[in-house]
Amino acid sequence: MADNKERAHGAWRAAERIKRLSDRLVGIGPVGIGLDGVLAWVPVAGTAYSLGAGGLLLYQGVVAGASLPTLARMAAYLLLDSAASVPPVIGWAVDTLFPGHLMAAGALQKDIEARHGPSALPATWYGKPGKRAKPVRITPKTI
Repeated sequence: MADNKERAHGAWRAAERIKRLSDRLVGIGPVGIGLDGVLAWVPVAGTAYSLGAGGLLLYQGVVAGASLPTLARMAAYLLLDSAASVPPVIGWAVDTLFPGHLMAAGALQKDIEARHGPSALPATWYGKPGKRAKPVRITPKTI
């Protein structure tokens, strides 16, 4: 049982990394942009990144034992995000602003927290390498 919990919390942390990298590298208030938004303007690279990051999120969902409705919701967000990057210019703009990876990761994290309790980020998450920082608890209110 503890092994399942640790595996689920590992998936929670992986989802946190993917959502920040994809949709929140730079954030101003509620709007953020990440690699998914930047690469959306590069014709094949944007779709490839979106599908790759989405596949990793779905894999983490399976590893964590997420429920089928959660996996379906994640797949819908990721399909919309990846499909938006296909049409030129207008689709790229939509993909830049649509936080599909963030929404899919959030759905996975809520599922994990509902079954295994809240997860905490490693102590060095925000600190510099080698410097110990206080552990940060991430809840829906802090995101």
